Amino acid sequence: MPSALACMLLVLSISLLNGQSPPGKPEIHKCRSPDKETFTCWWNPGSDGGLPTNYSLTYSKEGEKNTYECPDYKTSGPNSCFFSKQYTSIWKIYIITVNATNEMGSSTSDPLYVDVTYIVEPEPPRNLTLEVKQLKDKKTYLWVKWFPPTITDVKTGWFTMEYEIRLKSEEAEEWEIHFTGHQTQFKVFDLYPGQKYLVQTRCKPDHGYWSKWSQEKSIEIPNDFTLKDTTVWIIVAVLSAVICLIMVWAVALKGYSMMTCIFPPVPGPKIKGFDTHLLETGSPSKYKVDPRLALPGRFQKLDNEGELDH
Repeated sequence: MPSALACMLLVLSISLLNGQSPPGKPEIHKCRSPDKETFTCWWNPGSDGGLPTNYSLTYSKEGEKNTYECPDYKTSGPNSCFFSKQYTSIWKIYIITVNATNEMGSSTSDPLYVDVTYIVEPEPPRNLTLEVKQLKDKKTYLWVKWFPPTITDVKTGWFTMEYEIRLKSEEAEEWEIHFTGHQTQFKVFDLYPGQKYLVQTRCKPDHGYWSKWSQEKSIEIPNDFTLKDTTVWIIVAVLSAVICLIMVWAVALKGYSMMTCIFPPVPGPKIKGFDTHLLETGSPSKYKVDPRLALPGRFQKLDNEGELDH
């Protein structure tokens, strides 16, 4: 027995001289769920003691005696454990530890207590769009719109999401942050014309953490927004004037005057045998009247020389 103990001490001394030792204590870095349906835990391995070291994650659920090993070490990358829907339960407390083992010994991390409901960190919002708009009083503003993350179910109430946007001019160092509540659109006023602005958005569930900021979108606030609006009306007025001139020119080509179009000529008399010269000269005595037009007892016949026939 003493000889065996001496051998062990000798091996340990040689190993220590070679810089070999039991592994350092691992540390669970973070556990995150994007949607309350799956989650992943990551750890920092610590020192390997100069020897090949194996790591394993084990967990149990509060109120249960069974201990389980990580179901998937590959999906989320090195030093991680992925829990699919099959292994994820909400409103259950997971007690998670990471174990490190090599030829010189082993070490275990401090336990981490995890409730999936409270480790949700969603993906950033998507389809961020920017548009410069103008009110009736010619005041310019930036209209920012976006959609919730694809994998989060906000329509059924499974998630209640809050949002923030941040923006800054291209030359500025600090971001200006606006909390938008549950809205997926926001209007930003008092921006400087002629400057380019960068905009991002992020979201957070009712229980959990803020997502990462979305990809940057940029837009330039125009200097001549009002001028452009006025130019459009000027173009419309010029086109209308040209159309009116073309119509007048077309009427003139047909030989009509504007007065003829407005006051058409009165047609001449259509009574057969009526002499229009009687109206023009005002001298009815020089002309004969067609006897067929004479009324009985009002006119007498004229002879061939225009005298009254007694």
